[in-house]
Amino acid sequence: MQSHIDHLVVAARTLAQGVQWCEDRFGITPGPGGQHALFGTHNRLFKVATPGFPWAYLEIIAIDPLAAAPPGPRWFDLDDARLQAAVAQEPRLVHWVANTPDIHKARTELAGLQLDRGPVLAASRESARGRLDWQITVRDDGQRLLDGTLPTLIQWGRPGDDDPLRLHPRNTLPRSRVSLRGLVLTH
Repeated sequence: MQSHIDHLVVAARTLAQGVQWCEDRFGITPGPGGQHALFGTHNRLFKVATPGFPWAYLEIIAIDPLAAAPPGPRWFDLDDARLQAAVAQEPRLVHWVANTPDIHKARTELAGLQLDRGPVLAASRESARGRLDWQITVRDDGQRLLDGTLPTLIQWGRPGDDDPLRLHPRNTLPRSRVSLRGLVLTH
């Protein structure tokens, strides 16, 4: 299955803390993101794409204090007490998301390896250029699995879209001074 790095996930206690961390660490202010009503979170983004990782961006994500609590655990282990304690000290890279052209097939292939990536959910959020739609795997318990080394799967667009990457977030993000050269995972 042809998949590639879609984005890196940095969790923060608050979005303001995440933005400040980004400014201190990289010298840039992340661009606008939006709210994820399905999970009670919000984000800010910046592009880290390179020729080797043409769709890559970095997402700073935090629990949205103004959002209604979701009916179950939030994605990316954001409700986990250990993770909350860690990001209270400082935001940190906690996960990555892989873009795949057939999320159901990729999920089935992982299940064949005894890896339960979770059901495929339809999600969306508003952006300055219109509504972003995607399908994403999220476990019912919200866990990332393998301490975040096993990616969450994403497929942009709605089923049947002719050009699912047309509204990919990285298309609207300006170039930043930060580039993704590689990703090394250990568990």
